[in-house]
Amino acid sequence: MSGICTGRVVVVTGAGRGLGRAHALAFAAEGARVVVNDLGVGLDGTPGSDSPADGVVDEIRAVGGHAVAHAGDIATTEGAASLIRVALETYGRLDTLVNNAGFLRDRMLVNLDESDWDAVVRVHLKGHFLPLRHAAAHWRQETRAGRTPEARVVNTSSGAGLLGSVGQGNYSAAKAGILALTLVAAAELGRYGVQVNAIAPAARTRMTQETFAQTMAAPETGFDAMAPENVSPLVVWLGSAASAGVTGRVFETEGGRITLMEGWRPGPTAAGEQRRRPEEAGDAVRHLMKEAQPPGAVYGTR
Repeated sequence: MSGICTGRVVVVTGAGRGLGRAHALAFAAEGARVVVNDLGVGLDGTPGSDSPADGVVDEIRAVGGHAVAHAGDIATTEGAASLIRVALETYGRLDTLVNNAGFLRDRMLVNLDESDWDAVVRVHLKGHFLPLRHAAAHWRQETRAGRTPEARVVNTSSGAGLLGSVGQGNYSAAKAGILALTLVAAAELGRYGVQVNAIAPAARTRMTQETFAQTMAAPETGFDAMAPENVSPLVVWLGSAASAGVTGRVFETEGGRITLMEGWRPGPTAAGEQRRRPEEAGDAVRHLMKEAQPPGAVYGTR
């Protein structure tokens, strides 16, 4: 390993399993001291009986790394505040925040209960905002004290947030919100030495095990394109000081592929100097659609 994160303190939420676990192990392997957060809930957010964060901490310590567990609910003010406090009280600093925690409650919109909407938006979107808000307050304080950090935030969106996904209206809306939050945070926090980026990963985890169940390692290379460990190198690099100058970006990543996503930009425009009648607005839209690139297909419609 290169030791690209030697000396850095990294917080990873939802790090007990899947992508979060892979990120925590990868950061530790590169010299970081890691705060491993996981509430230990089921796939749908219901309380679980185990403590997966402790297991990941044990894995890191077993190979000589440094890690500490945090089992608080990061979608609450106290849980998020205590997460940042654990990093500062244990290791004396905070350099990188990786927001990853989440779960699913998939339903078609006509069957989606309000409670399922609230729960998914809460863990994904609020669960990104609150740790970010408390970490940012610390970094602002550091900057005002003359210690401007090389701080990094990596948020976790999804292809569902980029394109939408049938049966996942709650999840898609939350993941799209994370993209906008990333752009705002990158613009606001740069003055405090903070870079904020987002990833939209595809990997085999509890949340996607049915989707990718049949994807196995290629026999000729042994490369498992859907292994969560494939996503972690990008996250580690974005979370390191080596990523200086990269902020406000969104990366789609799967296997060995990394795509820099380009978001909403002005496309064809119909100029006008006076109010249109409805049929005139419709004619303009039809003309614009002929000139525009077709949108990407919503997941589940292909």
